[in-house]
Order: sequence, then C-alpha cells, then structure tokens
Amino acid sequence: MKYDEITLQLKRITDAPSPDDGFRVLVDRHWPSDLSEETAQVGLWLGDVAPSPRLRKWFNHDPARWDDFLDQYFAELDENPQAVTEMFQKATSSKITLLYTAKDVRHNHAVALKMYLEGDD
Repeated sequence: MKYDEITLQLKRITDAPSPDDGFRVLVDRHWPSDLSEETAQVGLWLGDVAPSPRLRKWFNHDPARWDDFLDQYFAELDENPQAVTEMFQKATSSKITLLYTAKDVRHNHAVALKMYLEGDD
C-alpha cells in the first residue's frame, strides 16, 4: 500500500467506532483515562506524533495562535519522521482514522497532522 493510496479522516475518540473508520490511530500523547482499550478499538496508539508538551501548552487550543502552532508543529513532525512512517507501515487498511480527544474540532493537532500528511501546509 502506497502513502498516496491512503485516505485520512478525523474523529473524536469518544465517537463510536465504525467499520468505515478503517485503521484507527490515536494521535494523542496520553490515553484518555475514562476509555477502555476495548471500547476505543484503536489499532495503534501513536503518542510520539503528538505535539511536544511545551507546544501543546503554549497553543492551548487558542484559534489566534493556530497559524503559529501549525508552523511549529510541522517543524516538530519534520524532526520526527519515524513516527509518521510507523503509522503507515502498520496500517491495515487504505483508510486511516486519526483519533483525538480535543473538544475543538477545528483547531487541534489531529487536524494539523492531517494537513501535514496530505501536504496542505
């Protein structure tokens, strides 16, 4: 399976799993404490692809900081290509759902990661 044959989508981890999700990847650094692994149905937990704690705290889901967050997060991803490669190597489907815990569905690192992976920078 080639990278350009993979479809990426986003979903909050609290949303019910669906057969349409394909390979489910949790992209948060920390596992949600109120969710069991069985309920989450995560194929891969890839905490290393999440923003650094420093960047996450600085951003704090502030839409006014979004553009600067993207620049800094993309730079972090550029320095850690093995995390992204691991996700594609372990994918068992041509559809990958990036799972996140953030409440803001427009300004979170999973949205940014999808942009990065699709070359929308």
